[in-house]
Amino acid sequence: MLKYKRILLKLSGEALAGNQKFGISSDVLDNFARQLKEVHDLGVELAIVIGGGNIFRGIAGQEQGFDRATGDTLGILATIMNAIALQNSIEKMGVPTRVLTAVQMPEIAEPYIRRRAIRHLEKGRIIILAGGTGNPYFTTDSGGALRALEIGADILAKGTKVNGVYDKDPQKFADAVKYDNISFDETLTKNLKVMDAAALSLCRENDLPVIVFNILEDGNVKRMVNGEEIGTIVKN
Repeated sequence: MLKYKRILLKLSGEALAGNQKFGISSDVLDNFARQLKEVHDLGVELAIVIGGGNIFRGIAGQEQGFDRATGDTLGILATIMNAIALQNSIEKMGVPTRVLTAVQMPEIAEPYIRRRAIRHLEKGRIIILAGGTGNPYFTTDSGGALRALEIGADILAKGTKVNGVYDKDPQKFADAVKYDNISFDETLTKNLKVMDAAALSLCRENDLPVIVFNILEDGNVKRMVNGEEIGTIVKN
């Protein structure tokens, strides 16, 4: 019995790099594609928002001399590159997929139109929503929260390299404690960096639950949609 019928899966761009420092790992892409096909075959309507941090991060670009708006624009283009790569891997598995972008690129992908995106889902296609919101100063977390609400997703699932939300960085502190459930208010008060504050506030105001889990562990997407206890759930 599926717990979630329509989900928006926010994928970390950094996760696409795998063990590399940057770029796209074909092994990680294939792993993602297999997991996505698995849940698609269960009848889940699946929308994906993907980051671009494996190629370029807007905020990091400021350290290289880019102004924030220019850096974010490069980051937006990076998400579109990742979306096309992921589409290719999913379609090799025989699953129909559409890339819709928040910026106009008609020769490469469809423009994002809410009704069109929903129609693709209803027809059994996986949709990849690239380009964030199309605006600088907004992260792909904010783009994910916005798109999840627009398409009526049951949950916003954030696939990362870690298996949930901790009170401090588990990669730096051995005594870090994992939360199974936590409220939006506590997450914001403790500044736990689950997502950026704008995205969390949007989810809180519209009562959209968020689950944070390890996307790199094979089978976790299926476990998540079936309602198994993995990762951390953030909700009101």
